[in-house]
Amino acid sequence: MSIELYDLATADPKLRFSPYCWRVKMALAHKALAWREIACHFTDKDRLPQSSAGTVPVLVDDGQVVGDSWHIAVYLDQRYPDKPLFACDQAKSTALLVKFWVERTVQPFITRMGVGDFMATLHEMDKAYFRQSREKRFGMTIEQYMSGREQAREGFGAALEPLRAMLAEQPFVAGKQPAYADYIVFGALQWMRCGSPFPALRQDDPVFDYRERMLDLFDGLGRRAHHREVLASS
Repeated sequence: MSIELYDLATADPKLRFSPYCWRVKMALAHKALAWREIACHFTDKDRLPQSSAGTVPVLVDDGQVVGDSWHIAVYLDQRYPDKPLFACDQAKSTALLVKFWVERTVQPFITRMGVGDFMATLHEMDKAYFRQSREKRFGMTIEQYMSGREQAREGFGAALEPLRAMLAEQPFVAGKQPAYADYIVFGALQWMRCGSPFPALRQDDPVFDYRERMLDLFDGLGRRAHHREVLASS
């Protein structure tokens, strides 16, 4: 068995912040599978397997190419049924809801808080592409877009309120033990932690405690990652 994971590269070979790639790394660790990471820059997509969609993450498992973090998680449960990421069909459906909540409600605030910082971590050959593609999406310059980062932090905090309510009842989104729904949430939190020094979470926030538990999973896989976070005061 040989598993390769194509991950998003930055100028620092040790700094990886893609939220979607972090979902897959946590899923692989959950299943106790070994993998080799291959760094791929934004402007270096010709390194990706031809059958992929041209974005990371891409998983190659003994020649089988799977793109998109959700499809990779589903594939891993089918290919390696031990230690399931989805305990049942209902859990899979719940994780899908979490995926759309994170991507459509939580991550837009992270983008507004950190996009300029994310760009600063990139290799010089990627920065022009990143700026042009994001400014086309935003309809304004990155600097103009980030001028609302303080308001975005407030929105980010409000968007996490359902998660706080859940964490008052149980330690993980999936219940007593983490599963793929948690790795989706963690991917977003790790994106901000690794990619930006802007303090998005307060240390007295229950979500901060949750993230600490997630960072410690799998012998500290997430905690060992290089990061740029500056902690906010309580």
